[in-house]
Amino acid sequence: MPRLPETTESPNRPRPRPSTDSGPDSGTRTHARRASLVLAGTLLALVLAVVASVMFGVRVIGVTDALASLQGHADTAAQAAAYVRVPRTILAVLVGASLAVAGTVFQGVTRNPLADPGIFGVLAGASLAVVTGITFFGLARPFSTMAVAIVGSFLAATFVYAVGSLGRGGATPLKLALAGAATAAAISSLVSAIVLPRADVMDTFRFWQIGSVGGAQWPHLAAAAPLLLLGAGIAAYCAHGLNALALGDSLASGLGFHAARTRLLATIGAVILCGCATALAGPIAFIGLIVPHLMRVLVGTDHRVLLPACALGGAVVLTVADTVGRLIARPEELAVGILMPFLGAPLFIWIIRRTKIRELA
Repeated sequence: MPRLPETTESPNRPRPRPSTDSGPDSGTRTHARRASLVLAGTLLALVLAVVASVMFGVRVIGVTDALASLQGHADTAAQAAAYVRVPRTILAVLVGASLAVAGTVFQGVTRNPLADPGIFGVLAGASLAVVTGITFFGLARPFSTMAVAIVGSFLAATFVYAVGSLGRGGATPLKLALAGAATAAAISSLVSAIVLPRADVMDTFRFWQIGSVGGAQWPHLAAAAPLLLLGAGIAAYCAHGLNALALGDSLASGLGFHAARTRLLATIGAVILCGCATALAGPIAFIGLIVPHLMRVLVGTDHRVLLPACALGGAVVLTVADTVGRLIARPEELAVGILMPFLGAPLFIWIIRRTKIRELA
């Protein structure tokens, strides 16, 4: 009688248990750990950027005096000098976070990787509204200026989307980008036509139109805080809807989301953030374009994580850019509105190459 082949494994030997680190759940946990590490690292980078912004400028201040000024102390000359930089630093954090979140929302709403408040003409619309209001209506109060900027941003966004939707195929990413670029150029020319004949307005807004956080004032920050919180809250509320919109309007409706309502509400939140940021610091481009792309590579496409990551990343980028602008041109300073294009333009070219522009048409 033939013998059965012997097994290489003893029946009494305990079989190895299946690894708990395999399967789809382990991938989800790994991604969650990575996102948590990125958020923690970006938050630490923001803390360091804030301290560096208070320390460095025309006069270099020690770490002890910088930390004391952040706590509200101004007992020595160094602490007093650092205390003056605190509102500027806070403004850089708020504006950078607002523009980055707004850019993320615009990219999610339009499903367009090239969407950006500057490219879509939203910043230019806010600038035109502010310049028009101050030139012809004498607006001077911070809250009224921000309200006018929000209205201008919304009108510009609506106009660009309407123009980009014309023709066959509707609002394709390439058509929206071209419509936004043309609208921004036309609005910039109109702003120049309004400002140039008025010497008083030209002197007042020449520095503001470049884009800078150097004119930060506590009353302006206090007036902007409720509006910025409102815009950020609306964007956070729409995070689930933005995830659904990424699947397409039909699938989003099947998941229980009203695509048009979600798109409108998210756009309102982004417009509020853009309008307030532009009223506070002037039109600063590329933050809303480059930060979402960089953070999307690090934390993924889930807007529940992407939005706070972009807020932290935008705050870091603008705060660091403002600090660098003060260091490379001492004793003068280089405004962030001038410095950001040097960083944003190469990354913009990389984004276009990465998204294969031919497939966007």
